Amino acid sequence: MRGADAHVPSAAMPQLFRSALPAALLAVVLAAVPAAGANGAKTPAADDPDAAQIADPIDQGDPSGSTTRPYQVPRWEGGEISVDGRLDEGFWQRAARLSLPFETSPAENMPAPVETEAMVFYDTSHLYVGFRAKDPNPKAIRAHLSDRDTAYNDDFVGIVLDTFNDERRAFEFFANPLGVQMDLFNDDVGGNETDSWDAIWDSAGRITESGYEVEMAIPFHQLRFPAGQGNQVWGVDFIRFYPRSDRHRLASQPMDRDVSCYLCQISKMEGFNGISPGRNLEINPTLVSGRTDERSDFPDGDFEDGSVDTDPGLTVRWGVTPNLSLSGTINPDFSQVEADVAQLDVNNQFTLFFPERRPFFLEGADFFDTSFNAVFTRNVSDPDWGVKLTGKQGKNGIGVFAAQDTITNLLFPGSQGSDADTFDFETTDTSLRYRRDFGNSSALGGVFTSRAGGDYSNYLGGFDGVYRINDKDTVEFQALGSRTEYPLEIVEDYEQPEGSFSDVAYKLRYNRDSRDWGWWLQYTDVGTDFRADMGFMPRVDYTFLVGGLRRTWTGEDGDWYNHVSVGGDWDRTEDQSGQLLEREIEVWTSYSGPKQSHVFFALVDRDRHFDGVDFPDQFNVQGWQELTPNGKLWFGLWYRVGDDVDFANTRPAETVVLEPNLRFNVGKHLRTTLSHTFQSLDVDEGELFEVNLSQLRVVYQINLRMFVRGIFQYQQIDRDPSLYLDDDVDSESQDLFTQLLFSYKVNPRTVLFFGYSDNREGFVNQETSVDLTQADRSLFLKIGYAWNL
Repeated sequence: MRGADAHVPSAAMPQLFRSALPAALLAVVLAAVPAAGANGAKTPAADDPDAAQIADPIDQGDPSGSTTRPYQVPRWEGGEISVDGRLDEGFWQRAARLSLPFETSPAENMPAPVETEAMVFYDTSHLYVGFRAKDPNPKAIRAHLSDRDTAYNDDFVGIVLDTFNDERRAFEFFANPLGVQMDLFNDDVGGNETDSWDAIWDSAGRITESGYEVEMAIPFHQLRFPAGQGNQVWGVDFIRFYPRSDRHRLASQPMDRDVSCYLCQISKMEGFNGISPGRNLEINPTLVSGRTDERSDFPDGDFEDGSVDTDPGLTVRWGVTPNLSLSGTINPDFSQVEADVAQLDVNNQFTLFFPERRPFFLEGADFFDTSFNAVFTRNVSDPDWGVKLTGKQGKNGIGVFAAQDTITNLLFPGSQGSDADTFDFETTDTSLRYRRDFGNSSALGGVFTSRAGGDYSNYLGGFDGVYRINDKDTVEFQALGSRTEYPLEIVEDYEQPEGSFSDVAYKLRYNRDSRDWGWWLQYTDVGTDFRADMGFMPRVDYTFLVGGLRRTWTGEDGDWYNHVSVGGDWDRTEDQSGQLLEREIEVWTSYSGPKQSHVFFALVDRDRHFDGVDFPDQFNVQGWQELTPNGKLWFGLWYRVGDDVDFANTRPAETVVLEPNLRFNVGKHLRTTLSHTFQSLDVDEGELFEVNLSQLRVVYQINLRMFVRGIFQYQQIDRDPSLYLDDDVDSESQDLFTQLLFSYKVNPRTVLFFGYSDNREGFVNQETSVDLTQADRSLFLKIGYAWNL
């Protein structure tokens, strides 16, 4: 979390549970899961802390924040350690320690408003990190019990580890004052920071009379690092987020905003002599069971009881070397415990994107990232088996996965729209990614994917690179080629090319990013017959050119703003024949200030072409704003008003889109989130449709390991059938999705989930009217356990 804003995961649309076991198994599983630390074994404190041979505290360097030598990390040899959130044991008194004297955001390398002390040492198996965070008003500390990777709006502290010291990738470990964990992976070259990566580690925290304390134990077998028995030098950043009226980011060293590279600015620490990940073997058996009942003849038929499906599965992870990880899975559990956030699928040109959530594919996902979305593992829908190899050796990064999928999801892209469907034939899916680092945070890479089964095949290959010219200027490029062949029935039903066909796609982008100024220029060309069936590229047959400029002013202490920016861009999209698809000019301004307020406002003028019709001089006003007045409440609003296109009937229209969001915390345990989307589309003859989509999430976190959650998603669409020229549509349709879940987690893979979900539907048309009626209901239970050997 290098910037002023913490990472917040993206969201998408509802998925039904399809599995469950008898509830009586709950007691058996809870009894079987040990009251363990994150690595499965509680370790008592050492009886004699003075027996440890710990070096003197590290030299913090000069007041500017630079250090004359790497921080020296001492080694503990005095016995096992208990992670309890208390830093008064003898080994912490002898640990290396440093302060976090700089506020890097919103202030620019000014003295931190509160004191923070970080401590660090290691033993043969763990890195231990402690934080003592002072606070003049401990009652103002924002700390809530919550699930992992969700406490980004609280106070929290953490450490960033560049274990290869190559200033390109880093592991990030954070915890709030109650010990809630957040772990992320940062690919600084690719510009990606994701919390989809989950490690098994230990943390604890407590609020004190003078602030709070956090203690972490990070097993070395959860990290990748260079092999060898001598001392190692790692990049390191110690961070504290202190949210009050502003969201202060405090750090152990200053940050230069005129340098776009983050990891090349962090400090170094030296030590770790003789560390090893051990056997680094994790065995993760799972048992998933469920039952789904469906109404035989909707809406009047009776429910037909579904059969109970019970599926055992096994995933094995092996650290072949300290920096290379091999995973294999048989009958993997790809159940969706987390319901995707609902999205509107009305008056859209292109297929909606739903992010990957399945643990097997999320681990090491950063190795497969490229400028084009050439690898999208959610395409692998229901595999019998899978295998994956990820890691880094020296300057070489590699990612390989293969899976046998029992069904096939295909996306059929075009220049003005896309379609998608699921087919019952099997495919063997493979992706290979290689990246070679060079120079100053630059890299070259290649990617290859294949998907084949029966009369169907798709192969993709290409190369890409990121070249950092200097601290501010970066050039990115990618070139891909594909060859595809569809079965005859797909060719006929979806109007796809017959026989084997091929095409290319390429992209070139220049970006300048500095404290006060930024500008960018990008050109993209995707051929008509290009297909990336292992990725997500819903648009082909187009060229895209964009150029933009930004100017930013940074406030000083006492100013009414933290940042104010103005900017704009111009872009033009054409199909391969030269037909203009869109020309757009956008000017915008943004503001951030007290109460963690953020405002963005834009004016957009565009010309469009769709389905043979030109739509010139379309004007839109759009923007978003958010406010966090205190630790309990957050409010946000996104909006768009202006000219649009009625894609169903190919005519001009006017739209209003409003998306208010509200989050409210009640005490430390209860969190509620309410989001709503309203959209209307008017044509000359009247209102074509009006959509209201609401989602309520209520989570009661019992303790760090257990929560109960309810998700309720309701959508209502009102249409005027007389205004639809070709389609026969319902005048009213309703959908209600409900999901209830009990969750018990010792760590990300030692888990028990027990849930219920159902769907209700209703509609009104010229022939009939159906009130909101239950269409199906499902019970689901999953047991997973992680053995670390």
